Amino acid sequence: MTRPIVIAANWKMNTTPADAGDLARTIASRTREPGVTRVICPPYVSLAAVRDALAGEDVGVGAQNVHHELAGAYTGEISVAMLAGLASWVILGHSERRAMFAETDELIGRKLDRAVAGGLRPILCVGEVLADREASRETQVVDAQLRGALQGRDAAALVAAGIVIAYEPVWAIGTGKNARGADAAAMADAIRASLRGLGWGDGAEATPVLYGGSVTSANIAEFLAEPGVDGALVGGASLKPDEMAGMVARAGLTAAARGLAS
Repeated sequence: MTRPIVIAANWKMNTTPADAGDLARTIASRTREPGVTRVICPPYVSLAAVRDALAGEDVGVGAQNVHHELAGAYTGEISVAMLAGLASWVILGHSERRAMFAETDELIGRKLDRAVAGGLRPILCVGEVLADREASRETQVVDAQLRGALQGRDAAALVAAGIVIAYEPVWAIGTGKNARGADAAAMADAIRASLRGLGWGDGAEATPVLYGGSVTSANIAEFLAEPGVDGALVGGASLKPDEMAGMVARAGLTAAARGLAS
């Protein structure tokens, strides 16, 4: 089963409406590789600028989060309805949201429901911290995160919505410690095993798994060489056109090798 190759840029709390459009336009012009799905996720305030800058380009625009309710007294939050016409993708459960804003698996699951119902394609993030890795609990932690967010939800609907799972080894993000391709491959296998355990059947194999842990143009080849890894969720390096050009170029080679470039 052939899965799409996805390179998703998470700009986090960087750029303003004044500069985001130019950056998105530059990245788009330098990353036109057949068979590679490109997504740029700017801050909320830059969504319109990025959308307009990418008009005519085959690049998706994503939000970095969404609220689990449709509307209400939630100061500072953004609903799915507010993203209509601005974004077609959304990142959910990012490690920073879990750690800094105490997002739980149950809450992330509710956000997932809203995203899919609102027509957004979700990138669901999972991953373990260093203490879990050192205690050899990484597989159990990720399995629990997946079950907490996905248990009881319609697997067929999620697959039809194009759900993507992003594995973030939290211990390898900005710490100087490096994950290896074998780490990502083992977790991709574990993620699909968890999905099968949730009753996803063939949908488990159809679901793309991205790697997201301090990925750069210098190390992405190691991850994309693994058959179970289908792209990357890129943080800091996604703000640099040269880095994005290098990463998407390498993703293009993977797409060609997997028969996607045509």
